[in-house]
Amino acid sequence: MIKKNRDVADANQASNRILAGTNIEGEVHSNGDIRVDGSLKGTISISGKLVIGENGSVEGDIKCAYATVSGKLKGKVEVSELLSLQATAIVNGEVQTNKLSVEPGAEFSGSCNMGSVVRKMKNDESAGNRSEKSKEEASA
Repeated sequence: MIKKNRDVADANQASNRILAGTNIEGEVHSNGDIRVDGSLKGTISISGKLVIGENGSVEGDIKCAYATVSGKLKGKVEVSELLSLQATAIVNGEVQTNKLSVEPGAEFSGSCNMGSVVRKMKNDESAGNRSEKSKEEASA
């Protein structure tokens, strides 16, 4: 029984590689990690980490937990935890992430929304509106 549990754990922690010289178009879904050193156009939806190597290129919609970009990335990106842009990264598009790390030299063009900041701003605005209403009610 222990062996079966290990097999399931190993399957969930799968690591996939798209090597240089490989071009893929379509949808990619995985419970593990993916490293792209080739070219991928389409949709990527993974529960693990996406790594785009220096010579890698991804164009399309991406959803993942973690991402490290050293190559080219174009499209809509949703990273639930940490997006790390290395010095050689070229990113163009819409980014939604919880945390962002950018090394000097990385190129970024587009928009970025960081989850915790957006939530905090919305909470602060709501609290501000309540305070203003309280002041108005007190003066009336």
